[in-house]
Amino acid sequence: MTEPLSPLHARAVAFHRLLVVAVLGFASGLPLALTGQAMQAWLSGVGIDVATIGFLSLVGLPYTFKFLWAPLMDRFELPWLGRRRGWLVLTQLGLAGALWWMADTSPTAATRTFALLAVLVAFVSASQDVVIDAYRTDLLHAHERGLGSSLNVLGYRLAMILSGGVALIWVDPTQGGGWTWPEVYRTMAWLMVGAAVLSAVALPRLAVTVRPTSVASHDLRGFACVALAIGAGYVLTAGLGDAEGRHPLLAHGLFRPAAAAVLDPLLSGGALSLALKSKWIDLLTLLIGIGVTLPLAAWTARKARFETLLGGLQSYFSQPGAGAFLAFIVLYKLGDAFAGSLMTPFLLKAMAFAPAEFGVANKLIGLWLTIGGALLGGALMFKLGLWRSLMLFGVLQMLSNLGFWWLAVNGKGVMPALTIPAFDLGIVSLAQATPIDGGLLMVIAFENLSGGMGTAAFVAFLMGLCNQRFTATQYALLSAFASVGRVWVGPLAGVLAETIGWPVFFLVSTAVALPALGLLWWLRAPVSALEVDPDAPLSDD
Repeated sequence: MTEPLSPLHARAVAFHRLLVVAVLGFASGLPLALTGQAMQAWLSGVGIDVATIGFLSLVGLPYTFKFLWAPLMDRFELPWLGRRRGWLVLTQLGLAGALWWMADTSPTAATRTFALLAVLVAFVSASQDVVIDAYRTDLLHAHERGLGSSLNVLGYRLAMILSGGVALIWVDPTQGGGWTWPEVYRTMAWLMVGAAVLSAVALPRLAVTVRPTSVASHDLRGFACVALAIGAGYVLTAGLGDAEGRHPLLAHGLFRPAAAAVLDPLLSGGALSLALKSKWIDLLTLLIGIGVTLPLAAWTARKARFETLLGGLQSYFSQPGAGAFLAFIVLYKLGDAFAGSLMTPFLLKAMAFAPAEFGVANKLIGLWLTIGGALLGGALMFKLGLWRSLMLFGVLQMLSNLGFWWLAVNGKGVMPALTIPAFDLGIVSLAQATPIDGGLLMVIAFENLSGGMGTAAFVAFLMGLCNQRFTATQYALLSAFASVGRVWVGPLAGVLAETIGWPVFFLVSTAVALPALGLLWWLRAPVSALEVDPDAPLSDD
């Protein structure tokens, strides 16, 4: 029988667990901007056209479908390092290789290859997230989840500051260091190699012995069949291109005529332009495609006996109120995502803030405020508990959208500007002093603080829902639903903002947050019950 740890040793072990969570959060956040904002800046700098950049923005889709291959990471254990650590090392080394390969590929001379590599980076990054989420959920005790989720957000946001903010200053020939984008991507690849080394030697072995008991061949066959079903749904929705050589995303699948038949009578005779009417039809086409593809994938999983996926889903949905929890997961960050999806074009184009002003306010100051909000949220959760934290932070998230409404109505220059002097911190420098509009800074500060607090409570909530036997599958499913707003709300938000204007758009984004708060009030008892530790923790292997 294992002897109990001394209080000092127990605190040291708990500190090690929390430090590991922060480091893994950094590894998780680093690749995100490299297939998002940083990649788009690279493409813009070399003259890639807007249509192609729009196509490449779809490389983030693996983040929303990662629950489809997460069961394989629950089912199969790699040799030597264990189920979680083995997959961590493999995905982190895979990310290093894919980023290095991407750095050696010209986005102008080999655009298709560059796009495929970006999809590969997103796929492996989403796979790493599956393992990190599962490892963190298995590692932390229930009373540590609030602080643990805060430290995870801390590491994640620090990585985003580096790859999404500092990297943009590195490549600026006048304000920064004049790096090339391939140099940036190679640097990030070396950081992923370092993360893999730490995962191999510094992560504690998990106290988990239970495994899914499905047949391996069923899982492999099930994953292949579900992937084919998703591919078929994509082809039906978007098509494969046409003989006229148009861009593949501009070729319409089988569902667009049905969408046009529904919306044409409603939109005819109105004040909308033909281009805007077409965007509404495209949006309905996408929704029809999702409505067909997801049931098709579920039917395929059952027919192919994808047992680890089905077992994980059955385990989750056997919980009381599982369906309501899933609805809450989709809705809680929806208002936040609705407003945030168009923050960049709103501030740069509609408000005409200078890029340096926006970059310093949102990417440097703003992300640090998000980290501060996450840490504050984790600390407050010790006092408030999970349910009250989710409610309070959710209200603050909703109110932060009204800040953008205020900015859209009043414009810039209402409040005094704050001048950020030139600086040189070694890894990043600013060559010239940059004034930041006081109203912009106030709105960004409130939005990032409240968003960080809400994220800390939300991550703790997701961890509390997972069954340890299927942690990777269930957390991947839940986090995929949580990312629905971030990934899929953009088309609707863009069409809506263009139709109703910015002030009304931000009022709508505020109202979108209300259903989640109402549902949370109804779920008070089951959410509060998630704070209780399991009766019998699992033993080490």
